[in-house]
Amino acid sequence: MGKGPGLYTEIGKKARDLLYKDYQSDHKFSITTYSPTGVVITSSGAKKGDLFLADVNTQLKNKNVTTDIKVDTNSNLFTTISVDEPAPGLKTILSFRVPDQRSGKLEVQYLHDYAGICTSVGLTANPIVNFSGVVGTNILALGTDVSFDTKMGEFTKCNAGLSFTNADLVASLNLNNKGDNLCASYYHTVSPLTSTAVGAEVNHSFSTNENTITVGTQHRLDPLTSVKARINNFGKASALLQHEWRPKSLFTVSGEVDTKSVDKGAKFGLALALKP
Repeated sequence: MGKGPGLYTEIGKKARDLLYKDYQSDHKFSITTYSPTGVVITSSGAKKGDLFLADVNTQLKNKNVTTDIKVDTNSNLFTTISVDEPAPGLKTILSFRVPDQRSGKLEVQYLHDYAGICTSVGLTANPIVNFSGVVGTNILALGTDVSFDTKMGEFTKCNAGLSFTNADLVASLNLNNKGDNLCASYYHTVSPLTSTAVGAEVNHSFSTNENTITVGTQHRLDPLTSVKARINNFGKASALLQHEWRPKSLFTVSGEVDTKSVDKGAKFGLALALKP
């Protein structure tokens, strides 16, 4: 475990990654190449039904400054400039999208042994201001995440979270959507040698009085192949197989079936990531 509580986005992240990361029903691929000068170019594509989306991302690094420039098939240009540690524990991120003039955003992150702070502000006349902060240690942390729309004069987001972490267990509790949704998650490492772990997430909506319960597990079959599976209380079961057929190059196949309506057929997804 690292020092400090980290950022608010890390509360419950291990359980979310186990239950949702890499699961998909689309066909995706990405190819990454490296130039002798250190430029990283990643070409990605995704087929969603009859729609095909693609983008090209170019990453340039110069000392502690990283610039990412991405162009997609809709002629959008995304630019992100990150400066790592202009001061100890500090990171600044400037992002904007062309031609959207209201997309500019400046974000500042600060990590301390007993706190993690992230604040961002839109670069417009009436921006949306976001603040998230976590206090505690790498064992117990308490945090909040709020957004304020200066144009409307109201809070658009108000969340709070609590996290407990030890050597093989991570538990978290989040209150989201201005108090309407309560989410509890649990992640437990069963065997570090095979990366075997189990996780669960329970979501309760106070407005609809509806509960969503999702449980899942992961296991590494060998040093290059891993499997994951999950199921929720609505009967939707998913599984995936991921194989690293060469260093950093991954092939992932996943599927989902509704056990209460098997006649609807299963959904399948493929993902291929190639890196030299």
